[in-house]
Amino acid sequence: MSSNNEYNADQIQVLEGLEAVRKRPGMYIGTTGPQGLHHLVFEVIDNSIDEALAGYCSEVSVICHRNHSVTVEDNGRGIPVDIHSETGKPALELALTVLHAGGKFGSGSYTVSGGLHGVGLSVVNALSQRLQVWVKRNGQEYYQEFSRGEAAAPQMIKSKTRGTGTKIRFWPDEEIFETVEFENGILIQRLKELAYLNRRLKINFCDERSDQQFTYIQDGGIVDYVKHLNVNKDVIHPPIYINGSRNGTEVEVVIQYNDGYSENLYSFANNIRTTEGGTHEAGARMALTRLVNDYARRANLVKDSENNLLGEDVRDGLTCVISVKVLEPQFEGQTKTKLGNTEVRGIVETIMNDGLGDFMNANPAISKKIVEKALTASRSRLAARKAKELVRRKGALESASLPGKLADCQSKIAAESELFIVEGDSAGGSAKQGRNRRFQAILPIRGKIINVEKARIDKVLSNEEIQAIITAMGTGIAEDFDIAQARYHKLIIMTDADVDGSHIRILLLTFLYRHLPQLIEKGYVYIAQPPLYKVRDGKKDVYLYSDAELNKYLKSCRSKPAISRFKGLGEMNPEQLWETTMNPELRSLKQVNIEMAEEVDSLCTLFMGSRPEERKKYITKNAHRAMNIDA
Repeated sequence: MSSNNEYNADQIQVLEGLEAVRKRPGMYIGTTGPQGLHHLVFEVIDNSIDEALAGYCSEVSVICHRNHSVTVEDNGRGIPVDIHSETGKPALELALTVLHAGGKFGSGSYTVSGGLHGVGLSVVNALSQRLQVWVKRNGQEYYQEFSRGEAAAPQMIKSKTRGTGTKIRFWPDEEIFETVEFENGILIQRLKELAYLNRRLKINFCDERSDQQFTYIQDGGIVDYVKHLNVNKDVIHPPIYINGSRNGTEVEVVIQYNDGYSENLYSFANNIRTTEGGTHEAGARMALTRLVNDYARRANLVKDSENNLLGEDVRDGLTCVISVKVLEPQFEGQTKTKLGNTEVRGIVETIMNDGLGDFMNANPAISKKIVEKALTASRSRLAARKAKELVRRKGALESASLPGKLADCQSKIAAESELFIVEGDSAGGSAKQGRNRRFQAILPIRGKIINVEKARIDKVLSNEEIQAIITAMGTGIAEDFDIAQARYHKLIIMTDADVDGSHIRILLLTFLYRHLPQLIEKGYVYIAQPPLYKVRDGKKDVYLYSDAELNKYLKSCRSKPAISRFKGLGEMNPEQLWETTMNPELRSLKQVNIEMAEEVDSLCTLFMGSRPEERKKYITKNAHRAMNIDA
């Protein structure tokens, strides 16, 4: 055996300090993409929020600077700066350079905290090319600077000061992250959440890049949060607030039903958004389903011979926010997306049973509306079963029985296969001729699909175009959905660059967001970017994708080129469509993500819902930002 294949003690690597974090950042922040980048900010903010939970902080400020750095400042107690007896180093330096060094393991410094693992600040430091920290404590302002996880200089006293608090400024490392450009929309959404979750905490946000400044402070807590989530929806009753505590665990739940068909449930544990749910969500869902069924039978709205309402029936049109404060939370993974404490499920169930049970008994008119909405959803679910069976049977058959209008690709490898959903037969014809048949499939759709925001699931699944999309993708839908069965790992929406094309794109995205969100979460959904203009400059054709690109190009021209604007994909011949929009080596695609789910939900309701007066207000307010308006 050659020495190259030997495996002995010399091959065992020992990563010192924070080297492991830089070597495998995904283990600590999930990804080195935009989600991981913003997670750095959230880790620092979480420490400030923990100070607020402990009763020592009343104000938090976040600043996005022009040079890709972020500052987070609070008026809490300040990170300890005295010498740690066991290591002989300042506690501040330990918190920034040593994993699992923090004040959140025992019960002395924090009763409840979100940053419980003691790795947050040190991970942020490890993944930052530069980090500065100022601490106000003991009448002094202390300062220390770090670089890529290591102290760049010793801790020093800068000046005398009043008050207490911590300020951290960091520059994410360009060697680690795919991008270091922060999106203020993602940051603003998180700060709004924290304002609702921490009643009367003042949160300031400043974006120096756009000169935007906001201050958030909420007196109504998560009741106001639910009102905000339902702002563009027609609600059927006021918010119902349930709260209580058991064995040191505090529970707050607010529920409110609207006349829509989607469930919007947001859960938090110690202020951390648990996007994958957990035991607190399970307890709330279980209690809600049981209570509605019990009331329905007591009120004789469901007969003894009839089946119970299912959870999905009971949650039809539900908006719910769940917030729990747990002494020793057990999160699954450092990014804390799922709560694992088994005892929390029973605690939430008990508090929901008591609080919501009392409310339903005392408010029969509202309770009856909730039950009737669930009964309507149940009838719709049963009617949808036939449509689902049709889609399921189609999806289970061989490719010969796939939608007739689908021009499938030759490859059976999903990871390399692409499905273009194309507007109209004309564009579909060009796409079919211009595509690479080996890995690109084309599915033309006829006009605008059904508006799923205004339709129940049975009507949605009866729509021919929707059936074709589901069958072509092969994943099924609802409880039958299986991401492993996806026949393509790229679903590309390719529509005309006009008002009708934009409308069709919104309809398709609304359908995917409401009924196949897993495709978006997995990163399988894209939007094609066809050119707006063709410029004939001498003997060459130049394709430009925006007015800004056109103006820039024209300024560089020495002659007067001929300009033509594409209003539809069908105006392009197959070669042009391939060259500009479909060729993987030349095209530009926008990947659709679900990072800002709350805003997406609100916009879906606003644009596709049944309140035209709200749409008019939005359009009037934002008309000055509109681009590419058809003449």
